[in-house]
Amino acid sequence: MYFTATVNSQSNSSSNNIKTKKMIHCTPFLLFNGNCAEAMTFYKNCLGGELTLTKLGETPMKADFPVEKHGRIINAELKSGAIDFSATDWMASPTLEPMQGNTTAMYITGGTYDELKVLFEKLAVGADKDKRTFIELNNKPFGSFGQFTDKYGVS
Repeated sequence: MYFTATVNSQSNSSSNNIKTKKMIHCTPFLLFNGNCAEAMTFYKNCLGGELTLTKLGETPMKADFPVEKHGRIINAELKSGAIDFSATDWMASPTLEPMQGNTTAMYITGGTYDELKVLFEKLAVGADKDKRTFIELNNKPFGSFGQFTDKYGVS
């Protein structure tokens, strides 16, 4: 499961949360092995809508990855009417390979860091704590982020 709170909604100040708070929602999330832009462009051509692609090299996180991954998509989002899903290129440890079953996830977004932290902790009970796949909810340049595979094998 992937969790994010936008940068603007991390504040604990109630006056700031009123202005920037987004409702928590769940979005299908796909993981690709270097062809995220191609796949998401295909889906946009089929479904219409607006596609946003962000390359790793365009973000402050590029320093955390080798240069050969800077052209990969760190975040893609397609919105078309009631259809809304996100995707990324595989950024996991080289020892963890993409295969059928680990390339889809539930993506929980919105709300504040504190709201997501409560959900994260509840859903992570019994989760696989493998350090290759478990990332505690914490702040990143784009907002708060955490991930894990739950006790049922769902990312």
